[in-house]
Amino acid sequence: MGERANKRSFTQSGRGGRGQGGGAHRGRGGAKGASPARTSALEAVRILRERDAFAQDVMEKTVDVARLSPEDRAFATRLVLGVVSTRGVLDEVLNRCMRTPHDVTPDVRDALQISAYEILFLDKSPHAAVDQGVELVRGIAPRAGGVANAVLRKVAASKASFPFGNPAADAAAYARLHGFPAWLAARLVSDLGAQDAHELIKASNEPAPLYAAVCAAKATPEVEDEVVADLEAACAAPEPVEVDGARVAGCYRLAGGRALLDGRVKRHIANGCLLVSDAASQAVASLVLPADRPASFLEVGAGRGTKTILIQSNAQRRYGAQVDGYVTIDNHGFKTSLLADRASDYGVHLEEALTGDAARLGEAVGDRAFDVVFIDAPCSGLGTLRRHPEIRWRLRPDVVTDHARLGLSLLESAAAHVAPGGMLAYATCTVLPEENAHVVASFLKGAHGEGFELVPVRGQAAFATRVTSGGTDGHFCAIMRRKAL
Repeated sequence: MGERANKRSFTQSGRGGRGQGGGAHRGRGGAKGASPARTSALEAVRILRERDAFAQDVMEKTVDVARLSPEDRAFATRLVLGVVSTRGVLDEVLNRCMRTPHDVTPDVRDALQISAYEILFLDKSPHAAVDQGVELVRGIAPRAGGVANAVLRKVAASKASFPFGNPAADAAAYARLHGFPAWLAARLVSDLGAQDAHELIKASNEPAPLYAAVCAAKATPEVEDEVVADLEAACAAPEPVEVDGARVAGCYRLAGGRALLDGRVKRHIANGCLLVSDAASQAVASLVLPADRPASFLEVGAGRGTKTILIQSNAQRRYGAQVDGYVTIDNHGFKTSLLADRASDYGVHLEEALTGDAARLGEAVGDRAFDVVFIDAPCSGLGTLRRHPEIRWRLRPDVVTDHARLGLSLLESAAAHVAPGGMLAYATCTVLPEENAHVVASFLKGAHGEGFELVPVRGQAAFATRVTSGGTDGHFCAIMRRKAL
């Protein structure tokens, strides 16, 4: 639940420098002498500090619409995502370089974070980063230029000892080196093992791979060929995708986000033939469909409808027709409205789109039973850190436990609405066992789970993808079947 695709492509090093990409830029959060890329990044960083928003959404209204060269836009994107990803570490280092954390105002700290990120994580020239940081600060607080200069020079000097310990032996230093909260890095190592945790931590600081689905609800096989040809013409280099050794029908990996701006590709998206979505998410949308076409299907936690589109697209591809009795439920009315609009755009059939509390499912669906109930559960989202860098510093340990409890409540509520012989599927986009396997095990051991049995997925107890460099996001899906009467 809550999957949001990342359509961006940017370089790891980025490009910048004083005056790059045009003349000076003025405006709120701007700076006369700072580069346009840094100025644009500062505006996005400020908004993200002030609001509980997704970085991708904020950049769509700031960086993406700014008058920037492609190189500057890529660098600004890198700065915003980098600062959001490493914010806690940046604040720690900045605080070390001040007399007290209150030496600067929040908007000045935003500018200092950008320069500190360049110095510590991008290996940019310390001299250039310091100068640009001072210019950023002067643009919003002219009198703070001297303080900014002193603080950033100390940051540059501290680079030699960063991350303030041996990462191979000091867990806190390792977390600091990769811009992670110490508690979260330790939790990942404890839950996943050192190797898988270290792979996830490193991969989470890389650009997210870009995948797209050709949606069969509108795209016939002939149209799919046309979509692929247009992707190739747009230099997207589309490649068919396998996840865990199995082809994901209609899924293609794309070389970069720039192809999505091509007119031919934009037309396919607008026509409902192409949808950006992670490959593991697309795989889940295929796994939750049974061998035979179900008469009824309930999707719990449908959100904006990405999985709805993918599932009905897979139904069209697999059965030659969509599921007639397809019902969705989400607890946010605005998402339900958005889902209905998107379903229409993509040619997806909905019998009903409900708004309600799925932990009390009977209040919304009465005593109805469905051939398939699919729960796309709220979770920490730790499998999607490349796409949602804000998660790592907003998340708290108790929130993980809260998600696990809610997931179990959703399963217990849904159990009564699975028809005899029907399927109950539970999916997340996290990698923590507490939110995944432990929830399913608790359900099966409890009274509500009586009569359900776990169905192996491709020879495993459940579907689960690891987060590795260049690979898919981390998704989990367990499938259970209610015994027939």
